[in-house]
Amino acid sequence: MNILFPADAPAYRDTNLTVVFAALVNGERVPCAISVEALEDHFGVESCDSTGWIRAFDAARTRIEAVAREHLQVSNGAPVLLKSGHFPPGMANG
Repeated sequence: MNILFPADAPAYRDTNLTVVFAALVNGERVPCAISVEALEDHFGVESCDSTGWIRAFDAARTRIEAVAREHLQVSNGAPVLLKSGHFPPGMANG
């Protein structure tokens, strides 16, 4: 399975309190998201607003994409919603 993450800017979605980003799985775009709770719990959010959540995502993007990649592989390319429990203690901050 070929999984890539385009360098597209993430976006805040207020309907479900997530920051959304995309993956390309075998060339097909697959939606991915991380909850703002996960960002606050694990990635040093400095302000609890869309700007703060997106900054935290950008700072930890490599780690977040690595966890998303694991879930895409296990789920055979299904959309991913990462929550706080997907980031065990001690694995925070990128």
